[in-house]
Amino acid sequence: MAEFTTGEAVALELAIARIPTRATAFLLDVLVQFMLGSMLMLGLGVVLRYSGADAAWYSAAAVTTIVGTLVGYPVVCETLMRGRTVGKLALGLRVVRGDGGPIDFRHALTRGLAGAVVDFWMLGAFGAVGVITSMCSPNARRVGDVLAGTVVVHGQRRVPFPLLAVAPPWLVAWSGQLDLSGITEDLALAVRQYLSRINTLSPAAQASLGHTLLIAVCDRLQIPVPAGYPPVQILGAVIAERQRRTLAPILTPMVTAGSRPTPIARAS
Repeated sequence: MAEFTTGEAVALELAIARIPTRATAFLLDVLVQFMLGSMLMLGLGVVLRYSGADAAWYSAAAVTTIVGTLVGYPVVCETLMRGRTVGKLALGLRVVRGDGGPIDFRHALTRGLAGAVVDFWMLGAFGAVGVITSMCSPNARRVGDVLAGTVVVHGQRRVPFPLLAVAPPWLVAWSGQLDLSGITEDLALAVRQYLSRINTLSPAAQASLGHTLLIAVCDRLQIPVPAGYPPVQILGAVIAERQRRTLAPILTPMVTAGSRPTPIARAS
C-alpha cells in the first residue's frame, strides 16, 4: 500500500502494482498489439497493392503500423478506459496520477511515448529499462510514470475511504457556486486539519483559529465573509465542495460497491 495526497489534502491508500502483475498485463497487451498490428498491416497492404503504390508507400505503411500499435494503442486505451489497457483490465490494474486521481490524454501520451522509446522498445532493451527502473522505485514507477507523474495501482481492490468534510445543508447551494481554484493545497490542508481537530480545541482556540482560516479562505476566493454563520460551517462547506469536485471520479465506483465515506466534521 502507498499513500497518495489529493488536491485538497485528503490521504488515500492504494495498492501498488508490482513487476510480476505488470509484466503479465504487459505481455497480454503485446499480444493484442501484435494482432492489431498484423490486421492493420494486412489491410494497408491490400489497399496499397490494388492502388499500385510504390515502395515508399509500403515503408510509410510499416511506420504507421509500428507507431499506431506501440504508441497509439496504449494512449487510446488509457485515455478512453480511464487508465486501463486490455492487459491492465484483465489483471485489475489502473494508471492513476500521483495524487490518486484519474489520468487524461496528456498523461497517457507521455507514458506511451516513453514506453515506446525508453522503457520497452527503441532504447529499452525489450523492457529491461522498465524493469530496472521499477525495481529501483518505491512505487514501482518506470520512466514513463516518472515523466507523466503517474503510478499503476490495483484498481479493483476496495480502497478505504478518506475522511471527508460534510457541508451544512443550508450552505450547499452557496458553496456549489464558488470558484475554488484560488484555494492552495497548503490552505486546504490547514482547514481540513482544523475541522478534524475542532473537538479537541478549546472554545477560544476554535474561534480564533476558525476566524483566521475563514479570512484567509475568503481572501483567496475574493468573496466577502458570509454573515450569520460560524467559521466551522463555512469552512466545512468550502472544503466539502472542493473534495466533492476532486474526488468524485475516484469515489463513485466505491459508493456503487457499497462503501461509505467517513465525515471529519459535521456542523450543526
